[in-house]
Formats: sequence, structure tokens, C-alpha cells
Amino acid sequence: MAKRVYISADYSFDSGDRNVVAVLNQWGTDNLHKVDFIDMAKVVSGSISNDPDCRPCDLKQEFNQQINASSAVIFVVGDMTAYRKAGSSCSRATEERLNCSCTPYKHNANGSKMCKVFQTFSREEDSDVGNINSFSYLRHEFEQAKKRKKPIIVVYNSLRKETSWLPSYMKDYESDAQPFWIKNYLGEKVGNYTYIKRVLGYA
Repeated sequence: MAKRVYISADYSFDSGDRNVVAVLNQWGTDNLHKVDFIDMAKVVSGSISNDPDCRPCDLKQEFNQQINASSAVIFVVGDMTAYRKAGSSCSRATEERLNCSCTPYKHNANGSKMCKVFQTFSREEDSDVGNINSFSYLRHEFEQAKKRKKPIIVVYNSLRKETSWLPSYMKDYESDAQPFWIKNYLGEKVGNYTYIKRVLGYA
């Protein structure tokens, strides 16, 4: 039976980790592999992000829903992951609404707008990570997966264990994180499907 697996990665065109995501999605759609992956590029192309007034907090709420519906979460760590700050500009958790503004998703050219959140409240201990926070999108996804006790798989976009690439919030997973790429018998760089399959429980 296929599993719903959430993929968290840096989708930057110039220096992101789309190459790993592409291989994972190939495994999820061909007839040779068993895993049904959720491509987060598709998630953020959905109804929330099509709203011209979509804010970072709206995206984070959608991430929470997708993670909750998933059986495991794969975090792809590249050489720029620790430096990504997208989604971290919200100050509403500590400031009054009139003092806060943010830029609607993919509408940077139109400038920032006043915060649309009138009231904030503390989350229950057993609830989701609040979507009003100053976490980057990547960190928010990680904290939500951890809080919801989802199996977390951390892979480096590399042939080696690149422990220096890990963001500080992922340091507890340093011993478990593995390279995504291996060399096959022809010396070609390929994704390590055997490892991914095993950690997802298909071994």
C-alpha cells in the first residue's frame, strides 16, 4: 500500500534542491516504486496560494494540514538550507496588528500590506504549531512534523554526510541524516531508493 509522504525542501531555482524532489516524485509516479509522495511545489500551487491575499500564515496553516495527513516527512538538506529565511518575517506573535505588515505570497512587486490577523491566541500543548510565528517555512514544517510525532527522514543533497549543512533546529537528527545520492555499479549518481524504502518501512 502506498504511503503519503510529505517532502520539505528548498525550491529555489538557482541553488535549491529540486533535483532530489524530482527523483522522489519520479519514484512516486512510476510503476517500479511503491511510495506516493506529496510534492510541496504542487501544494503551494493550490487554492491557498492562488488567493492574491495569501500570507505566510496561510501557507503555514496549509503545511500543517498536509503534514497531518502524511505518514512520514522527508526533509531535504542542501548547502543553503540553513540560510533560508522565507516565511520568517511575521512579527504578529509579539506585536499589535497595526504595527505589523507582510507581503502576500508571490506579490512582492506590490509591496507589503497590513497584517490581516485581528486576534492571536496560545495553542494547546497537543495542537498544531501555530501558524503565526517567525519561523521560516522550512523550520515551520520541521517543527510541525516533530510536534505531530511524524517519522522524520533527513537526507543531504550530496553523496556524503554533510553535517555542517544541518540547520541548528535539526541537530538532534545529525546521527540519522544520510546522503540521498549514491553511485551505482556504472559509477552514475543515483538516488538511494533502497535506503528510502527501508526507512519508510518497505524493507
